[in-house]
Amino acid sequence: MSVERSSTSKGIVIIGAGLAGWHVIDAIRAKDKDIPVTLITADNGDRYHKPMLTMAISQNKRASDLVRATGSDAAEAANVNLLAHTEVSDIDAASQHLHLVSANRSDPANTNYATISYDKLVLAMGAQPIFPKSLPEDLVLHVNHIERFGQLQEKLADGSQHVAIVGAGMVGTEIAEDLLKAGHKVTLIDLNDAPLSQMLPAKATARIAKAIESQGIQFLGGYQVSDVTRVSEGSAHDKLQVSYEPVASTIQGTDAQQLEPLIVDHVIASTGLLVDDKLPAAAGVEFNRRTGIVVDATTLRTNTSSIYAIGDCMSINGVACRYVAPLRAQAATIADDILGHEHGGYDHKPPMIRLKNKAISVMVTGVPQAAGNWQLKTESDEELVMDLLDDNDAVSATVTIKAPAMPKG
Repeated sequence: MSVERSSTSKGIVIIGAGLAGWHVIDAIRAKDKDIPVTLITADNGDRYHKPMLTMAISQNKRASDLVRATGSDAAEAANVNLLAHTEVSDIDAASQHLHLVSANRSDPANTNYATISYDKLVLAMGAQPIFPKSLPEDLVLHVNHIERFGQLQEKLADGSQHVAIVGAGMVGTEIAEDLLKAGHKVTLIDLNDAPLSQMLPAKATARIAKAIESQGIQFLGGYQVSDVTRVSEGSAHDKLQVSYEPVASTIQGTDAQQLEPLIVDHVIASTGLLVDDKLPAAAGVEFNRRTGIVVDATTLRTNTSSIYAIGDCMSINGVACRYVAPLRAQAATIADDILGHEHGGYDHKPPMIRLKNKAISVMVTGVPQAAGNWQLKTESDEELVMDLLDDNDAVSATVTIKAPAMPKG
C-alpha cells in the first residue's frame, strides 16, 4: 500500500511495524477504537515474534511459519492505515509533518512525493545491526529481521554447512546453538575471551564458554575478524574466507600472520546494534547512537512533547531498552499519555534476562555489566550465583548459572 497524495488528516502516526509498534497499536485500540492511527513501515508490516528468530532454524521453521498475521490483515483488524514499503525521509517537528517515499512507486527514490501530518508521533523503528568495516554487508548476513532470517534459512536448506558467527553476545550465542542443533558446523568468534563478556564477570562467562564448546561449537575467543572475502573452491556455491587475528596477545606480529583463515559457507554478524541517526536528528530529539532516543522515564516522551519512542530505539536513564518483556507496559503508558488518560506513569523494571541455550541455564536480573564489584554467593559444579554490588553495596544485578538437568532414564 502506498500514499499517492498529501494527507491533511491528523491523528497518531507510528514509525516501525516491529513488536514495539504493534504493541502501541494494541494498547491504543484497547482504549480507543476510532482515533486515526497510521502505521508506516519499510517492510510489509507482518506481525511476528522476533525472539523466535534465534531458535527457528533447528525447528525447521521458515520465515512464513513465524508470521502470526500479515501486515494488511493485522491493519484491517485494528482499523489502522498501513503505509507498507514506505520510508520516512524527513520529520518536521515544528509543523508536525512527515515526508514519505514509497518503494511501490516508480518515482526516483529521492523524491519526497507525499507528506502526512500528525498530532502525536511514536518512533518505534528499532535499531540497526553494526557492520564493522571488516564485515562487508554484501557478504555477511544478520538475523535482526524476519526477511534476513528468511534469506539465511534458504541458504542453509542444502544440508550441513559451516557457519561463522562474529559476536558472542546473547544473540550470537543463541544462534550458534540453534545452528548446531540443525546439523551445521559452527565457529563463534568474539573479541573477548568468553561469550557474554560485556555483560557478566569472567567466572560466569567461563562456564558459558565451556558449555558451548562441550556441544561441539568452535569458540575463538580473543580474536577479531580482519577480513571476509569470497573464494571459489569448485563447489556448488562460493565459499567465504574469514581472516582473523588476536585482539591483544604476546604473539608477535609475524606469528599472528600464521593463523590459518577459516573457509566457511556463511558469515553472520552479531556485533551489536546502533540507532540510525537520520530520523532522531531530523526530529530534533535527544539521542545517542549506542543507547537510543532519550525519553522521560515516566511518560516515554522525548524532549519534543508530541513525539514518543519505544523499543530498541529508546533509552531510559542512559540504558538501552532492548528486551521484549517491558513492551506491553511501555505501550500502555504511551497510549494513556497520547489519549489524555490519567495514568501512574511507566515504572521501568529491568526484565529478567534468560539465555535460550539448552547447554547451560543462564538467568540475569537487574542491570548487569561485566566491570563492577561482583560478589560470589554460591559456587558448585551444578550452580554459580553472583551479585553485582553498587557503590552503596546494594545488589544491582544477579546472575544465576546452572548446569542443564540430565535427561531421565
